[in-house]
Amino acid sequence: MNEARRLRGAAARTSGRNAEWRAALYLMLKGYRILGFRLKTPVAEIDLLALRGKTLAVVEVKQRLALEAALECVTFDQRDRLRRAGQMIAARRPGLRQVDIRIDLIALAPGRWPRHITDAWKDDPPRT
Repeated sequence: MNEARRLRGAAARTSGRNAEWRAALYLMLKGYRILGFRLKTPVAEIDLLALRGKTLAVVEVKQRLALEAALECVTFDQRDRLRRAGQMIAARRPGLRQVDIRIDLIALAPGRWPRHITDAWKDDPPRT
């Protein structure tokens, strides 16, 4: 791997981590409790896991130049994997077995406030 590519990758990882921290702070201001960052499961990695009341939010964080681009870049397969990852985590933690699970998106763009889209893909067709 050449040096320029290595540096771009390192910058992207740092930028992604910073975006996740900003998203977590934003969610905490909205009353969410952050349960985890970058949680790895056999099916997907969850950027943020947050709880508010009886709702467990599996949060995908996307930083793009335009907020609209963030919503479009998460594929159906990725959303399906995130749903399954959230269900796996909830099933393994006794305190989360009775929660409603949803997939949220936090979209970040330069010079803009974060945009939190709750249940961002609720209209996805069921997986067959």
